[in-house]
Amino acid sequence: MRPRERDPERGRGRNRRQEVGPEGATGRGPGMAPRIPIMAPLLLMELLMTGLAQVPIPASAPRGFWALPENLTVVEGAAAELRCGVSSPGSAVQWAKDGLLLGPDPRIPGFPRYHLEGDPTRGEFHLHIEECDLSDDAEYECQVGRSETGPELVSPRVILSVLGMVPPKVLQLTPEAGSTVTWVAGQEYTVSCVSGDAKPAPDIAFLQRPPVIEWPGLDEGHVRAGQSLELLCTARGGNPPATLQWLKNGQPVSTAWGTEHAQAVARSLLVMIVRPEDHGARLSCEAHNSVSTGIQERGVMLQVTFPPSAVTILGSASQSENKNVTLSCITKSSRPRVLLRWWLGWRQLLPTEETVMDGLYGGHISMSNLTFLARREDNGLTLTCEAFSEAFTKETFKKSLTLNVKYPAQKLWIEGPPEGQHLRAGTRVRLVCLAIGGNPDPSLIWYKEPRRVQLGSLEKSGSTFSRELVLVTGPSDNRAKFTCKAGQLSASTQLVVQYPPEFLGEQVLVVTAVEKGEALLPVSVSANPAPEAFNWTFRGYRLSPAGGPRHRILSGGALQLWNVTRADDGLYQLHCQNSEGTAEALVRLDVHYAPTIRALQDPTEVNIGGSVDIVCTVDANPILPEMFNWERLGEEVEDQSLDDMEKMSKGSTGRLRIHHAKLTQAGAYQCIVDNGVAPPARGLVRLVVRFAPHVEHPAPLTKVAAAGDSTSSATLHCRARGVPNIVFTWSKNGVPLDLQDPRYTEHTYHQGGIHSSLLTIANVSAAQDYALFTCTATNPLGSDHTNIQLVSISRPDPPSGLKVMSMTPNSVGLEWKPGFDGGLPQSFRIRYEALGTPGFLYMDVLPPQATTFTLTGLQPSTRYRVWLLASNALGDSGLADKGSQISITTPGPSELPLLPVLFAVGGLLLLSNASCVGGFLWHRRLKRLAEGISEKTEAGSEEDRVRNEYEESQWTGDRNTRSSTVSTTDVEPYYHSMKDFRPQLPPMLEEVSYPRGLTGLEWEDMAFPGHLYDEVERLYAPSEAWGPLYNEVQMGSCDVRWPEDKYEDPRGIYDQVAGDLDPMEPDALPFELRGHLV
Repeated sequence: MRPRERDPERGRGRNRRQEVGPEGATGRGPGMAPRIPIMAPLLLMELLMTGLAQVPIPASAPRGFWALPENLTVVEGAAAELRCGVSSPGSAVQWAKDGLLLGPDPRIPGFPRYHLEGDPTRGEFHLHIEECDLSDDAEYECQVGRSETGPELVSPRVILSVLGMVPPKVLQLTPEAGSTVTWVAGQEYTVSCVSGDAKPAPDIAFLQRPPVIEWPGLDEGHVRAGQSLELLCTARGGNPPATLQWLKNGQPVSTAWGTEHAQAVARSLLVMIVRPEDHGARLSCEAHNSVSTGIQERGVMLQVTFPPSAVTILGSASQSENKNVTLSCITKSSRPRVLLRWWLGWRQLLPTEETVMDGLYGGHISMSNLTFLARREDNGLTLTCEAFSEAFTKETFKKSLTLNVKYPAQKLWIEGPPEGQHLRAGTRVRLVCLAIGGNPDPSLIWYKEPRRVQLGSLEKSGSTFSRELVLVTGPSDNRAKFTCKAGQLSASTQLVVQYPPEFLGEQVLVVTAVEKGEALLPVSVSANPAPEAFNWTFRGYRLSPAGGPRHRILSGGALQLWNVTRADDGLYQLHCQNSEGTAEALVRLDVHYAPTIRALQDPTEVNIGGSVDIVCTVDANPILPEMFNWERLGEEVEDQSLDDMEKMSKGSTGRLRIHHAKLTQAGAYQCIVDNGVAPPARGLVRLVVRFAPHVEHPAPLTKVAAAGDSTSSATLHCRARGVPNIVFTWSKNGVPLDLQDPRYTEHTYHQGGIHSSLLTIANVSAAQDYALFTCTATNPLGSDHTNIQLVSISRPDPPSGLKVMSMTPNSVGLEWKPGFDGGLPQSFRIRYEALGTPGFLYMDVLPPQATTFTLTGLQPSTRYRVWLLASNALGDSGLADKGSQISITTPGPSELPLLPVLFAVGGLLLLSNASCVGGFLWHRRLKRLAEGISEKTEAGSEEDRVRNEYEESQWTGDRNTRSSTVSTTDVEPYYHSMKDFRPQLPPMLEEVSYPRGLTGLEWEDMAFPGHLYDEVERLYAPSEAWGPLYNEVQMGSCDVRWPEDKYEDPRGIYDQVAGDLDPMEPDALPFELRGHLV
């Protein structure tokens, strides 16, 4: 506050004298801080009654004012009014106090004792202040805002002076203050105190003298944050002088003091920087000396005034035009509270909501919310939140933002070639996008629908903005939409570009079709103008644009084919042309067709234990990695699994690799090829496992009996297994037998892997021919041999292996193996006895050559001993051999319950039916497989049967060597009787027929062996494929022969024109539709 000069002569109070005797002093009691009330009488009371004189308005008032404020002096507590008359009633008028704007609101928020009086319509804006106090002592000015009717005006500054109380200025103490007086205890002394120049007259009191705190101001305890506070504590009297200390809320803060012994005064100065958190703290000064009974103390409570440390605006001052801007202004804690008001430029905005909250250190937090409509003309104005209070009239706290109002450009257009003008490809075109105005500056983005085009910088000239697009036209620019965008505004243009044909990226280069189906070779071409012609060329020949029997060219240039053949597979050249140029493309037609087996090595041979690949080569499209599959054929094959074999394929060749070949793996295999185009191809191949000869040895020594009188003949039978074919040689007593001797005739028989050699000796001589004959079987893999002894006719050897096959209470079924018959027909007789019963019973076996017999007429629960005897014309075999006798015990009647018997009968019936069905199926299977499976021979067992087939059967020797090779299904016995023996002469060479094939049979599923490959028609069946397999096997009563047609290589079937189909097929094409496209 600016200091004001006061007139000291305007009023004086009366002098007051007070004396105090030694009994005591009037005033406040001891321990209280020395306090002298200063209440001066008011001066110039007549001034309050009549009012202060007003100075008339000078005649030369500034332009725009008809009344101006003047300097004014009032007494504290009185009302004051500063006048302001404005010539422009519509103007915004407000007052300023010491530079702080009070606002145009007549109520003047934040100053409850202030308000505007007068009629605003008449330009009266008088500032009226109720109950003036010293805070109103300030400079004031009247301000008029700019309006449509007048400019901005400011009145001269005037001073409002407020007169307050006048404290006493003179205080006279007798004896003189500060002097040293010696008094005698018990005597009475007088001390006088005189005061003057006070308004009104002061009250005088004598008090005891505790320490005094000298407060630097009028309002004790009131301080401002940041103020450097200096408090002096003085203690007078006492001997010795007092000891002083300062405390803050009871905690010492300073213990430094000084003394003046001459005047018995102690002083302590406390210096501190006031902070907001000191509000409410109590500062106290304590004094005591060594003889005092207590501590004298003087304290003061701090009332800290502190402004807000910061003003913050929350929210964004950026907004599109005609949309609301919402902001919040919030202050830090202050004491006292501050008021908030908003300014947009010179215009005050009214808040939508105001809130006051408790803050730190006893202060308050003020918050004001503001919502207003953003207008284009407000862009760039300063938006200010101002905090003010009467306690901070000299300070202003504000936060400002710059309002950013967004609005679009006012106009947008494109300059370039006229729309619709024809441009040739390669032409340089310049397009310019221009816009006027806008905030922010328009970016002007170019788009070639729908993608954005990256371009150079934005050019600005005044309020006009431009961006240039320069391009060299191409096919993609034809009918392309070029758009320039600036915010919500956009402008577009289109170019018309002429260019030669150009194939698009989606042009199909490979077309897949299935044989005998349809194919469409599409065209994806772009041109302006449209192509005038589409020309297709295949293998150098142009396809007729008018179409043909199996093709036509569609309106869009696509080529359509039907009845497609594999000959149509290949590259098709497309030629397009318009007025701007030409373009060419190659389209491949990939014709898929069902697989056809071209090569299948049959038979495939491998040595036992070796490895071999069964190779299957096909002609197919497409070639798939997994299109080859293999199967094992033959119902008699117990294990058809191929897990121990390796399947491989590469390209058009599939392989079935067999490691460590076994005899059980020999047989027929089927190669199945399926590439997804029906039908799958199937081909049969036989795997032949070659192994060294193995001669069968039915007994330790084979014997053949014949009369040695040079009138009989004997036949020696030698049988062996082996692949390839076996060659037999004979020797007698270790010396090779001369088969040129007319008495020796040898015949060889081959049936698959089983081979037999029959040596016939004519005119047997005991001296020459009773010897040990050795049969040796040899093939490229090895040899084996057996010995056969030719002996004289004798009694038969005992049978062996007698065993019980079945038993009932009254019968027993027996089985045995016959022994050597001694060279004569033998018969069997059963001799048996019941133990405990004397005598033997005999039963002849019928028919005589049977090896099984059921002995009947037995008693239940009886033990028997049974012998088997063999006999011929020379006698019986005797009873010495243990293998020809057996002991049995028949069961009792109760041991055979009825239910098992019924089950047994039912089982026999089922077995009988199954046998019938099995026989029927077996017959059908024989028709499918024809020959190729070796039958079981009489002497061979099921376990020893060989499943290996070999394709080469031969006629060995000639008539001079009297040796022949014949394949047969009749197996000769190992023991040969000479009785009724009529050796059949071998057929003459010219009489042997060589069946070459199988025709005339009804094959249901596959031809085996006549039809090798399913997909090759019968007229191409290879005539020699299976012919030499069993050259001398009698095929039965039907005349089964291979066709006499000449064999044609099936691989040449597709060497013909692909379109030439069998005319006998129901879907065959007419002649004019067959053949190539060109």
